[in-house]
Amino acid sequence: MANDGGAIVGEVLASRGIRHLFTLCGGHISPILVGAQKNGIQIVDVRDEVSAVFAADAVARMTGLPGAAAVTAGPGVTNTITAVKNAQMAQSPIILFGGAAATLLKGRGSLQDIDQISVLQSITKWAVAVKKVHSIGPTVQKALDIAQEGVPGPVFVELPIDLLYSEEMVREMFMKEVAGGKNLGSKALELYMRGHLYRQFNQPHVSIVPPLRESIPPKPGNRSPHVEKVASLLQKAERPALVIGSQALVNTSNPEPIADAIQALGIPTWLGGMARGLLGRHSDIQFRHKRSAALKEADLVIVAGFPFDFRLGYGRAISSRATLIAANLSASEMRKNRRPEIPVHMHAGEFLRELSGVVGGELGPWSEWFGTLRAREEQRDSEIAEQAKASSELVNPLQLFQRIEAKMADDAVLVVDGGDFVATASYILRPRKPLSWLDPGVFGTLGVGGGFAVGASLVKPGKEVWLIYGDGSCAYSIAEMDTCVRHGLAPIAVIGTDGSWAQIAREQVPMLGTDVGTVLNRAAYHDVAKGYGAAGLLLDDPSRIDAVLDEAKALAASGKPVVINVHISKTEFRKGSISM
Repeated sequence: MANDGGAIVGEVLASRGIRHLFTLCGGHISPILVGAQKNGIQIVDVRDEVSAVFAADAVARMTGLPGAAAVTAGPGVTNTITAVKNAQMAQSPIILFGGAAATLLKGRGSLQDIDQISVLQSITKWAVAVKKVHSIGPTVQKALDIAQEGVPGPVFVELPIDLLYSEEMVREMFMKEVAGGKNLGSKALELYMRGHLYRQFNQPHVSIVPPLRESIPPKPGNRSPHVEKVASLLQKAERPALVIGSQALVNTSNPEPIADAIQALGIPTWLGGMARGLLGRHSDIQFRHKRSAALKEADLVIVAGFPFDFRLGYGRAISSRATLIAANLSASEMRKNRRPEIPVHMHAGEFLRELSGVVGGELGPWSEWFGTLRAREEQRDSEIAEQAKASSELVNPLQLFQRIEAKMADDAVLVVDGGDFVATASYILRPRKPLSWLDPGVFGTLGVGGGFAVGASLVKPGKEVWLIYGDGSCAYSIAEMDTCVRHGLAPIAVIGTDGSWAQIAREQVPMLGTDVGTVLNRAAYHDVAKGYGAAGLLLDDPSRIDAVLDEAKALAASGKPVVINVHISKTEFRKGSISM
């Protein structure tokens, strides 16, 4: 093991298969970046610390390994708060390293010195400050384990600057100020500092037991006692429904066995969050519309890795007459707002695999039920297609997404960051493969786009990454086009520009009679992109949709990131939607 803290961090991360470390440089963390790079880890420096954590989050979701980020002390750490909380609520395993003032100077007014642990404690699974060099390796190993075990989530490891450099360099930095003093006070201070530095570099690690915040489900291996009962109930069901959320895919590097199990079960299925794309672009059992109506009529509902939050009407969207089964890694989340008849405390993806293994292909066919659901699906798709035909001087967003859907590559990844424009996209764009849809998650965070696109582009080099931006949300992270240029990444960002925070204005104006605070300019975002070295395209003529999309695809394929600034017309497609 190396004798300086930065190298130790790099060795541990590399040994755990972590290939990228996201950062914004700072004097407190330079040895971490150098140590990681020497161990073969790619250092990806972004333009805002929050994007570093968003990028790490994207990597975690798409690879099944923890994402890693390192930021400097003080404002570097506090700039990540929104992204860390987003990862906590999305249940993404990430490790965030925060620089810190030297151990001898903590609490004495050193540059960027704040109590970081108390700031991060409530939004992480574990927030720990390392105080001895020999504790760095074991602490980082433990942090990576905690990030993935049970309900995955973020961990924070604070590393003071004097633990990251070599012992010789640290001694030189500190002792030159006090060595050789003649009076008693100077000699006492020198003696104290020599003792402190000796302990810092030579004391053995003492294990720290992190607080257990929630019970950990049983490890995979033994079949859940609930599987047989659920299988029996399914065989008797006449109108079953399956709702699958992001948690069904956490810590999953190969989602294909889960997808195969769902297809074999043959239950009418709705996918949400990171589960979108799990069944590919098209599946005869997947439905995208009218979920609420189906859940009110179903006689058996399986909710796999999806909380009973606002998206499911706090559980009230499901008929009280239905038998409700919930599989979840979180025992508390599984019972919040609605108690299932059968709670299954385990990884939702593993539960579906076990269930499929028990029932085989003996379910269904539920022909009448499927017929009802398919008729509704086709009706809604027909309505969308009809609304996409509406012409205007600017671009109809429904028509735009129909053309993107037709032109996206079969292995494309979709990143979405916005309100009204993104919600419209979700009705039309179909993720091609598992782990190819990245949205903020239940926190509803704006600003994820740049970081997510950077992370996705690194995980899928050479593949199309489409970033769907609202013109409100794009301003949070359009600077990451600079990151893409510098690191050879080439996502295609599509900005729906209507000069409005449309999702808010859509309800605020009719309810309160004013558009105050919701009006934007139709800014030249394509020129902003050019300023960062990316390609910028303006699309304000509906007749040029195909030509501009083709040009963007060609530019991205050549290795150049692209921003398409699309001037869209206002529509009533989402009239009545509420964003609170």
